[in-house]
Amino acid sequence: MDNNSKIFVAGHNGLVGSAIIRNLKANHYENIYWVRRQNCDLRNKIQVDSYFEQSKPEYVILAAAKVGGIGGNSTYPAEFIYENLMIQTNVIDAAYRHGVKKLLFLGSSCIYPKMAKQPITEDALMTGPLEPTNDAYATAKIAGIKMCQAYRQQYGFNAISLMPTNLYGPNDNFDINNGHVFPSLIAKFHGSLEKSIHWEVELWGDGSPKREFLHVDDLAEACVKCMQEYDEPEPINVGTGEDVTIKELAETIADVVGYKNNVKWNTDKPNGTPRKVLNVDKIKSLGWEPKIGLREGIESTYEWYKENVQS
Repeated sequence: MDNNSKIFVAGHNGLVGSAIIRNLKANHYENIYWVRRQNCDLRNKIQVDSYFEQSKPEYVILAAAKVGGIGGNSTYPAEFIYENLMIQTNVIDAAYRHGVKKLLFLGSSCIYPKMAKQPITEDALMTGPLEPTNDAYATAKIAGIKMCQAYRQQYGFNAISLMPTNLYGPNDNFDINNGHVFPSLIAKFHGSLEKSIHWEVELWGDGSPKREFLHVDDLAEACVKCMQEYDEPEPINVGTGEDVTIKELAETIADVVGYKNNVKWNTDKPNGTPRKVLNVDKIKSLGWEPKIGLREGIESTYEWYKENVQS
């Protein structure tokens, strides 16, 4: 993949896709393609085939997906499994049939078993039951990995899969009900500043689960590097290799936002997986390292939120 290659980024408006486009532009890639849903619904096979026939991309980065936190996954499991299966099936198949040289599929660390040994290595895939609160989404993502491997095995199609940890950054979904924990915490704490001083933020669980967080700009750099240097059928983890408790994350975000009131932990709500941190030895062996520290990332993300999201 060189600077004149035709690169299609599916999911250009989302957290990951927009970061990948920023990275490609910063590295002087000249022919970056994307398509709006009203012009090509990636859930529609006919529309996807037509788009590939017309645009003829050489490389594809598949970042389009329906995503959300525990609330969204629990409420809309049918939508999560259907939409993700349709998007990835249509794009992967069209990429192969229209002669794409290489495709990168973005999975998720939620594909790993709920009680996987920590830190999680890539070979833990399908070695135990999934976390029930997002098993529909995880099942779809596992199918995407397997489809990439099957097309490589049967057709020789160069498709790779990256498994990023929990992501955050600009263009995230800051919905307090259906977003992931990181952006929803920013929205909740910021929202409290605009309400009564007695308004108390309520968070799910008891704050004990441990999670790993990676700034999306670091993931984008990993994606471009893997498009250039990684060509194996096995998925590759992308993360920091370090974790924090949800309580520690909440305290840091509250401090950055300026929230001074109490936090109520609703223990009637699920915690989710007790711990999830990735083994990132494989991606680091390629020479990639995360650059953005957690507090630095929280501060920059909150500034972006104030400028672009909050009313």
